[in-house]
Amino acid sequence: MGERVLPAPGDGPKEFEVRWEGKSLSVPAGSTFLDVKDGFGWDDGVLMVQVDCEMGRSSMELMEEIKWNCSVTPLGFESEEAREALRHTASHILAQAVKRLFPKTRLGIGPAIEDGFYYDFDTEHGFVSDDLAVIEAEMARIIKENLPVCREVMSREEARALFEQMQEPFKLEILEEIPEDEPVSIYRQGEFVDLCAGPHVPSTGYVKTYKLLSIAGAYWRGDENRTMLQRIYGTAFMNQQDLEAHLARLEDIKRRDHRKLGKDLDLFSIEEEAGPGLVFWHPKGAVIREVIEDFWKKEHRKRGYDLVYTPHIAKLDIWKTSGHWDWYKENMYSPIIVDEVQYLLKPMNCPFHILLYKNSTRSYRDLPIKYAELGTVYRYERSGVLHGMLRVRGMTQDDAHLFCRPDQLEEQLIGVLDLTEFMLKTFGYNDYECMLSVRDPNNKAKYIGTDDVWEQAESALENALKAKNLRYKVDIGEAKFYGPAIDIKTRDAVGRLWQGPTIQADFNLPERFDIAYIGEDGRSYRPVVIHRTVLGTMERFIGGLIEQYAGAFPLWLAPVQVRVMPISDKQMDYAHEITLRLKDAGLRAECDSGQDKVGYKIRRAQLEKIPYMIVVGQKEKDDGSISLRHRSLGVLGMMSLDEFLKRANEEIDAKALESLFTCSDR
Repeated sequence: MGERVLPAPGDGPKEFEVRWEGKSLSVPAGSTFLDVKDGFGWDDGVLMVQVDCEMGRSSMELMEEIKWNCSVTPLGFESEEAREALRHTASHILAQAVKRLFPKTRLGIGPAIEDGFYYDFDTEHGFVSDDLAVIEAEMARIIKENLPVCREVMSREEARALFEQMQEPFKLEILEEIPEDEPVSIYRQGEFVDLCAGPHVPSTGYVKTYKLLSIAGAYWRGDENRTMLQRIYGTAFMNQQDLEAHLARLEDIKRRDHRKLGKDLDLFSIEEEAGPGLVFWHPKGAVIREVIEDFWKKEHRKRGYDLVYTPHIAKLDIWKTSGHWDWYKENMYSPIIVDEVQYLLKPMNCPFHILLYKNSTRSYRDLPIKYAELGTVYRYERSGVLHGMLRVRGMTQDDAHLFCRPDQLEEQLIGVLDLTEFMLKTFGYNDYECMLSVRDPNNKAKYIGTDDVWEQAESALENALKAKNLRYKVDIGEAKFYGPAIDIKTRDAVGRLWQGPTIQADFNLPERFDIAYIGEDGRSYRPVVIHRTVLGTMERFIGGLIEQYAGAFPLWLAPVQVRVMPISDKQMDYAHEITLRLKDAGLRAECDSGQDKVGYKIRRAQLEKIPYMIVVGQKEKDDGSISLRHRSLGVLGMMSLDEFLKRANEEIDAKALESLFTCSDR
């Protein structure tokens, strides 16, 4: 939200001039932006204000005091910061309602999140779904009271005494972690008090349309060794229509949940007996993965990559050289001792590819060298953050490392971006956001390498983005410890952003591993390494695809592409003959030879989201034809098997996301 408290000039004036859209308003010293809201006649859709003054630009709460002559812009729900303020206040109303209903409850945290808010509670009462309506009713009373929301800044000692008196141990823990140079603030609304940095709206009455959604367990700080809290999720909007549209979207998200579809479609499982966060690929899921991997390998070979395989384990010394042991240890598994030597399961593939490069003397003519590997890595993730295939402990990265001369860097980065765009669009991801993740210049201790190396790497990545005319945002402090990156987030069919491809320029690991190439002048030079994934991990990518397609994979990816269904036993031999011809033509086909009625067979295939169904009765058998159905288009009519094979193969070869048959084929 920008700086929340800006220094006021000494012996300030008696009044200030506030400007908005050519209008001017004089307000006495001590006025707040609420007075400005009333003076300009803004409605209650204004939640915060953007302020431009001699001290700079800042988004501010309406309750804040005016201390400068300034220009203002009202911020409504369409503003991310204002939306956050409304939902943050809604989370406090939720906590206040819970404290009224269950006074012995201890408070965790209650932030606004992308589509709503939540609050974590420590209480002996076990929340159930029926409690949500009761809590909502109490929230309605708090909103009707229209309690002013007031911010107070206090000393640490005062805050510590306050929360000790309130018996709020989680708040005391948070208090101790606030940096010494940051103010300690609390927010009050009626009897409710919370340790909070804001922002908020002026009163509880601003929250008009809200809904509590669900209850979940959440370990304090995401640590399974800490207290298990109860989390209540909710959301808030400005009107009922938008809320209902959001609830419909949530139902769509629930329908697409890869964990449910993965079970229903028999694609994968997480076997708790083996351990959490470890994916077991069932035969149908393995087919999808195999098709994607084959496509991935073909495209990489076409673009000059060499495919390699490396071990899953290596000596600890390698990870010390790379810096992972010092900078990434909390995400690595404990060492395994073999013959008194410590080994580690690999969390990354990069040191292995560097060792491959180092295995031979390299000339400037050899570069770039591109190693690609579908490499399985292992990373420790807390139990509380594991989530189906999207957050796991064992994962296969579509990894590659490009070793190039500094003068080749920008060209190679552009080539990687070309491949990334091609791969994403092939799978239907046409909407994505690019982030240029750079180091925090105020916290250089988090990173390895010198300033000039970092500046060179950041500049190369930025130039590649500009060369591709890709819009991007700079994300300060999100660089990897060894180098900056382009991080690409894909937007799925329901508008959610997922972390996907990442592209990093690295001058540091070549130095740490002392790798080189011989230049044209016979001298030794240091190459640059580009680390990149264009899909991410197979687990996360395919889990995301399940949700993107709602389980209805396009024909080229579908584990079963065609199911043949005889109407009766009299057509069984013909159905098997067709199935065999489909398989000989390279399609993944099967025959439903059960005794169920054909209507039930069709229904079962629909539920399994099989793209095409071929129904054969006596007429089809006599004519040597087929009756074709599609899972979403319905009946496509009678045709020869050869015609279907021709058009199905065209659809597969094109990697079409939709059927190439149309309603006119019916």
